[in-house]
Amino acid sequence: MKEQNSFKQRVEALVSLVPKGRIMTYGQIAALVGSPRASRIVGGVAHYGDPNLPWHRVVNKKGGLASGYPGGRSAHKEHLLAEGYVLKEQNGKFYVDVGELIWWPDLVGGV
Repeated sequence: MKEQNSFKQRVEALVSLVPKGRIMTYGQIAALVGSPRASRIVGGVAHYGDPNLPWHRVVNKKGGLASGYPGGRSAHKEHLLAEGYVLKEQNGKFYVDVGELIWWPDLVGGV
C-alpha cells in the first residue's frame, strides 16, 4: 500500500506551518513526519524543495545555521535577521536559541 503523502510532501507541509518568530530543527521535523533518523534527508528536502517555504526557520539541533542554505550561512543569517530573530555568536558562528524559539505544532490528524 502506498503512503498517502511522500516524505518530501510531509516535510514541506510541516515547514509551511512554522510561524514567524519560531524555529524547528531538522531532526524534530524528521521525527514529526515519521522518520526520526532522517534529519539529513530533511536537509536535502530543504536544499532541493520548494524555495517559497520558510526554510530559514529551520536550523540544526544546536540552533546553528545551514551551510547548504542558498547563499550559505551568511544568507541564512540575513534572512533570520530581516525577520527580527535575535542571533547569538560563538567562535565566529551564529545560532538561534533553540530552547527559547522551538515550535511544537499541534499535529492532530498528522502531517
